[in-house]
Amino acid sequence: MPHARLIAAASLIALANTAPALAQEESPSVPETDAQTPMPALPAPPVADQRPHSFTMHGITVEDPYFWMKDQGYPEIDDVDVLAYLNEENAYFEAVMAPHQPLIDTLYAEMRGRMPENDASAPIPDGGMEYWYAYDEGQEYRKWYRRPIGSTNADQLLLDENALAAGHDNFSLGTIQVSPNGQLLAYSTDTDGSERYVLRFLDLQTGTVLADEIPGTLGDVVWAADSSAVVYTPVDDNWRSKVAMLHRLGTEAGADTELYRETEEGMEIGIDQTQSRRFLTIWAGDNVSNEIRLVPLADLSAEPVLVAPRITNRLYNVEERGDTLYINTNQDHVNFSVMTASLDDPGTWNEAIAGSDDFYITGLTAFADYFVLEGRERGLDQVQVWQYSFAPPVSVAFPEASYAASLGPVAEFETDTIRIDYESMVTPDTDYAYNVESGALTPLKIQQVPSGYDAAEYVTERLEIEARDGTMVPVSLVHRADAEIGPDTPVHLYAYGAYGYAVPPVFSTRQLSLTNRGFIFAIAHVRGGDDLGYQWYLDGKLERRTNTFNDFIDVAQGLIDRGYTSAGRIAASGGSAGGELMGVIANQAPELFGAIVAEVPFVDVLNTMLDESLPLTPGEWPEWGNPITDPDAFRLIQSYSPYDNVTAQDYPPIMVTAGLNDPRVTYWEPAKWTARLRATRTDDNLTVLRTNMGAGHQGQSGRFEALREEAQAMAFMLTQLGVEE
Repeated sequence: MPHARLIAAASLIALANTAPALAQEESPSVPETDAQTPMPALPAPPVADQRPHSFTMHGITVEDPYFWMKDQGYPEIDDVDVLAYLNEENAYFEAVMAPHQPLIDTLYAEMRGRMPENDASAPIPDGGMEYWYAYDEGQEYRKWYRRPIGSTNADQLLLDENALAAGHDNFSLGTIQVSPNGQLLAYSTDTDGSERYVLRFLDLQTGTVLADEIPGTLGDVVWAADSSAVVYTPVDDNWRSKVAMLHRLGTEAGADTELYRETEEGMEIGIDQTQSRRFLTIWAGDNVSNEIRLVPLADLSAEPVLVAPRITNRLYNVEERGDTLYINTNQDHVNFSVMTASLDDPGTWNEAIAGSDDFYITGLTAFADYFVLEGRERGLDQVQVWQYSFAPPVSVAFPEASYAASLGPVAEFETDTIRIDYESMVTPDTDYAYNVESGALTPLKIQQVPSGYDAAEYVTERLEIEARDGTMVPVSLVHRADAEIGPDTPVHLYAYGAYGYAVPPVFSTRQLSLTNRGFIFAIAHVRGGDDLGYQWYLDGKLERRTNTFNDFIDVAQGLIDRGYTSAGRIAASGGSAGGELMGVIANQAPELFGAIVAEVPFVDVLNTMLDESLPLTPGEWPEWGNPITDPDAFRLIQSYSPYDNVTAQDYPPIMVTAGLNDPRVTYWEPAKWTARLRATRTDDNLTVLRTNMGAGHQGQSGRFEALREEAQAMAFMLTQLGVEE
């Protein structure tokens, strides 16, 4: 799918279970650093200039006094006034947090203590070798290795991320792919958070980095079958991926050839390969419609074969085995069905597995002797093994009432063993080997907590809370078994609610720093995600977008009504599109929340959806509506856009984060919102903004350094709710 306004899945889950927290001005509930010495007075918060700017569209005039915060030379950001304001906000944030540094240090030490210093993934077999990554003590980034299967002393270091990250404040590895002949390595890196990756190649026999270097890519790469070339996707000046390029090793990047170019506005492309590695797949589409082309990896000069043309509101994915395509699509059922087609006639589909109101299909992976369907039933993850005869499947059984389970990484096509990733809010992440023939589940790696963890000390529940329209909204929560549950109980309530992304109820060692202090951590599975099926997603977008906001507010009120907590004892958080949710609930129900954290929040919705020059805007219109051409969409977006609906009222303490190089939610959205909140609110609570000047959407990189930002946020949440050590 296109690169939407979505925090990468791993980071989003960490955010959901990390309790991003808030910063607030000095309040009576904030503990003193010393019993005899009161905290020093805070400096005055920054006051941003209000410079008159307005526009009129569809007969409606919009005032935007902080328009100037968007550097008009973007994506270059060098406006002196803009940078000065962001730096002033950062200085203020540091001043606010300085009195709480002992607590921040304690939280950081706790979270780090739950992470093994030396850690490694379970090896993945692939062609006589097995591959894994490992962390060394004290190191921020991974090292990647391989060895012959069965060997104990022939480990080969493939890539050291720590060496690549040296000298950079931010680092991200986009991809790491070994060539089919096992002799070369393709990898991509981003060192400023802009998600514009540089693609490079390493000779694994000599350790030499090849002269080939391709800047400005989306990060993904697929090898040709003969290891002589790769396919990649560059991004243009607007961070849009519109073309699949073929690069032959040893040639200049300027000589690369196009395999496919997308010309329709709002549509972008992505690349992958089928599980058998016979075909390159070129995906072209947006959030709701797509089409796929196949190119033999043995002959990338062949004309791409279109499986089926795009149809509005139809999505499909393709796998293959032999002469048959296996297609997962919502063409005939909202919860998706499975079709088959011949490679010779890929556009003629025949139903193989009918869609179900109960079972929502989320993925299909084809292996040599069977295929695996992933999905959800009543909101709970399912993994099913199907034979190609389409006899009734075998469902992998999971022991808990609420959990997250998925097909893990499997590199090979011909295998009788797959990987299953399993965890719950009380069960650490466990990687299993599942033998398809015997049904045996063998644990390969269980997440370790060096500082200690006993699942019996915690309780997880799954509730249903009625929203204002009668819809029952699932809520997953966890707390200590000995926690005192009542009106004084602090709650961290999280949701995302967009793009059909379901927040899984997973285990988090970071979240323990809150639950161990008496918090309930709760995930509201609001509409806009696909937690209860694809219709659950459809019911939270476009003209039904307000369901997402109402669900979250009603869940908060429901927790209060059921006696789990009380108004003002809930700290809410969300990031990116979930940050939009935070902005709306701050405007609509501020009295319910004692603190709100909005991480890289999409809060200037109307202005962004009106600016088709921005990286994501055209592709986002099917998600939010097009206010340029549709007056109704304009009015609806304006009615909830957080920046446009800040009013003169009391707000809870609010902490906002941003990344200067963020291509998904541009830095000026949280900056403008912060300025308007501070200028408009009628109370003395704090509004703070922390902009990472060297990072993007994902925030600080490095497994330990990222904890420092989370410790700041968590400390703010604790202090604002008056939860002391």
